[in-house]
Amino acid sequence: MSVETQKETLGFQTEVKQLLHLMIHSLYSNKEIFLRELISNASDAADKLRFEALAKPELLEGGAELKIRLTFDKDAKTVTLEDNGIGLSREEAIAHLGTIAKSGTADFMKNLTGDHKKDSHLIGQFGVGFYSAFIVADKVDVYSRRAGLAASEGVHWSSKGEGDFEVATVEKAERGTRIVLHLKAGEEEFADGWRLRNIVKKYSDHIALPIELLKEFHGEEKDKPAEPEWETVNRASALWTRGRTEVKDEEYQEFYKHVAHDYENPLSWSHNKVEGKLEYTSLLYVPGRAPFDLYQREAPRGLKLYVQRVFIMDQADEFLPLYLRFIKGVVDSNDLSLNVSREILQKDPVIDSMKTALTKRVLDMLEKLAKNEPEQYKTFWKNFGQVLKEGPAEDFANKEKIASLLRFASTAGDDGEQSVALADYLARAKEGQDKIYFLTGETYAQVKNSPHLEVFRKKGIEVLLLTDRIDEWLMSYLSEFDGKSFVDVARGDLDLGKLDSEEDKKAQEEIAKTKEGLVERLKGALGEQVAQVRVSHRLTDSPAILAIGEQDLGLQMRQILEASGQKVPESKPIFEINPAHPLIEKLDAEPDEERFADLSHILFDQAALAAGDSLKDPAAYVQRLNKLLVELSA
Repeated sequence: MSVETQKETLGFQTEVKQLLHLMIHSLYSNKEIFLRELISNASDAADKLRFEALAKPELLEGGAELKIRLTFDKDAKTVTLEDNGIGLSREEAIAHLGTIAKSGTADFMKNLTGDHKKDSHLIGQFGVGFYSAFIVADKVDVYSRRAGLAASEGVHWSSKGEGDFEVATVEKAERGTRIVLHLKAGEEEFADGWRLRNIVKKYSDHIALPIELLKEFHGEEKDKPAEPEWETVNRASALWTRGRTEVKDEEYQEFYKHVAHDYENPLSWSHNKVEGKLEYTSLLYVPGRAPFDLYQREAPRGLKLYVQRVFIMDQADEFLPLYLRFIKGVVDSNDLSLNVSREILQKDPVIDSMKTALTKRVLDMLEKLAKNEPEQYKTFWKNFGQVLKEGPAEDFANKEKIASLLRFASTAGDDGEQSVALADYLARAKEGQDKIYFLTGETYAQVKNSPHLEVFRKKGIEVLLLTDRIDEWLMSYLSEFDGKSFVDVARGDLDLGKLDSEEDKKAQEEIAKTKEGLVERLKGALGEQVAQVRVSHRLTDSPAILAIGEQDLGLQMRQILEASGQKVPESKPIFEINPAHPLIEKLDAEPDEERFADLSHILFDQAALAAGDSLKDPAAYVQRLNKLLVELSA
């Protein structure tokens, strides 16, 4: 290596120091994964070169055959990995090897649990795979030159994995990157051809460019060839181009870990080749866990896009709708040009057709998972259910299909688990029931104990209990399923249709007539606080409840809008009373109008609290309650 110039020592970013400490103390439970990480990075470097060379062929510098090479030296105790991909400039080496992933640094450290096995799953997800080299090495040297730069602009980056690293300018004739790992004492097993070959076959067989290992020759010196000989130790063909019957499950799983930077197996995958009017291949995966930025709708997402097996871009987000942003995988098209850009993608009608087909394929894959592997689907729902709930608002064409994949808690269970499918709910529905009943609220305890459910419990009618922040918004787009309309049991005038007998309806009308005087008194006492006062058909045990007007926003939506600083349209609740309750009977018999007003306000405030709302004037409520307690104790 030629003389180094412009040598300087720089400190690692604080988070990198913490990370290196974890690495050096065996964060990985499986040390050999370091090689998978470095090979994945080399593969990405080759992909980036192919992409940039579409516009600037001179970057290939006359060498279009891309490869990764592995060598080792048992005596020196080193393992060397070299690629002829895009390479790094001096500035890029400092930026990429001295910080974690540029973004997500704080998130990475925040997600660390202290459990080495769990924490190892985070590596890669945050772009920190390079640092896995320090699991087996006590010193790492990186020699690199970015394609297009002069040979004199090579860079040598070196670190012992402690507080700092050195960087210097060197002469490097070939573009690309060479990483030399100086193995720690006790890690010499990796300076072995058989060991390296097995690791490559196990983790990196799917890599689409050749991984070459220097052939070993034993015996007499004269038997060695004059030039070094290399053998390709992986298949070196794009996995998605092979037939489904040719690919083992383990290969699909390892490829997922490569494209998703994940350390757990996917829940499911779908490999499909389309021929005819459109020609493309897709390999789509449902991850086993949610990424840290799942709920950041503006976060990078999408599939890896290839055109005729040439890598074009990471995170092409035009092929799937936003509510399926958790899906990982690749799509390889024969119908797009090699110089395709994001702007062209957004305007190409071929993309719309592919998006429609790929969306349907993902929903079919989820439907199959729910049907054949319900336990796996539970895991999926726990991780991605809230994101899937964005679907009915975004994808009208697939609304019914998405609705069939949704899961809810209901009064049929007592654990709050979201496990009830709409098809299951309808299968259990009462004879004559033509509605799907639901109730939204902030917590499971609140909705499970809501007075709004009393008549449903009495009649044995199942009600869906919705407690996710998104649920009320979801139900504003989900009007029906399988021909049955959704009904919010806390909204409007409850009509149970055929579930109420004619005798029940007649009795309700007669009771309402007898309480007309009480209703008028309550209207006078509560005044502008209520839109209406009426006799309730919902209650069996509670004295009163608040119902929402048919066109009014529910409490959940009001709170979301208020939290985001938006103006919320004014609305007043409907105050419903249970005429058979002893408190209402006492209230009706109260001759003192001032005391009647105090009791009316106490009942109104209690109904608001039971609905999960906050009181407009808590001090007045406490004052009235204290006054009542004093009277009772006198």
